[in-house]
Amino acid sequence: MEVLTAINGRRSVRSFTPEPVGRDVLVSMMSAALKAPSWGNTQPWEYAVIGGEAMSRLRASIAEKLQAGEKPNMDVPPPQFKGPHLERAKATARRLFEEADIMTEGSQALTDWQRSMTRFFNAPNAVVVYMDASLNEWSMLDIGLSLENLMLTAWNYGVGSCALSAAVLYPDVLRRVLGIPESKRIIVGVALGHPDFSSNAATLRSEREPMEALVTWHGFD
Repeated sequence: MEVLTAINGRRSVRSFTPEPVGRDVLVSMMSAALKAPSWGNTQPWEYAVIGGEAMSRLRASIAEKLQAGEKPNMDVPPPQFKGPHLERAKATARRLFEEADIMTEGSQALTDWQRSMTRFFNAPNAVVVYMDASLNEWSMLDIGLSLENLMLTAWNYGVGSCALSAAVLYPDVLRRVLGIPESKRIIVGVALGHPDFSSNAATLRSEREPMEALVTWHGFD
């Protein structure tokens, strides 16, 4: 698959078949992720690739936290969005909830959906990316570049992906199950699996702002 084809075709996939991603495909995805550029070639990213019994233990441990009503304690809390950024997020959520037949606040369907995010949308595989706690936002930018390589390579192999802050709500669980030391900051999780195209949650494409709204040109006629 050509790069532009992958870029234009990729979307966040939120519904997966139970078929695991092949080990050889996962290796190719990780190889691409590790080839991303970084500040001074510092390569700040570290990955835990998850599947099988490890995925089952992780989901069970997170479910226990949710059942107990334990407050999340993310290493990197998400920002409080405002203005157009918040409006874009709300618009995408409304469209997703409509197409996935999820009701509004307070409904069981919405509660189930929110819990499914912590389970990587029941994807058979996932990655969790983390970095040394001594690093700052510039290294997180590098991690974003690495994740884009991973997601585009996944799409090349017919594997869907979705980045999820909800998957890292309880970093203590991730550290225990995945052996991640306290000296690391857990950044984000990414669900990986073959898309279940019978579900709107796998086919929905979020809208993008027109170029003229976000790009200015200087020195051109």
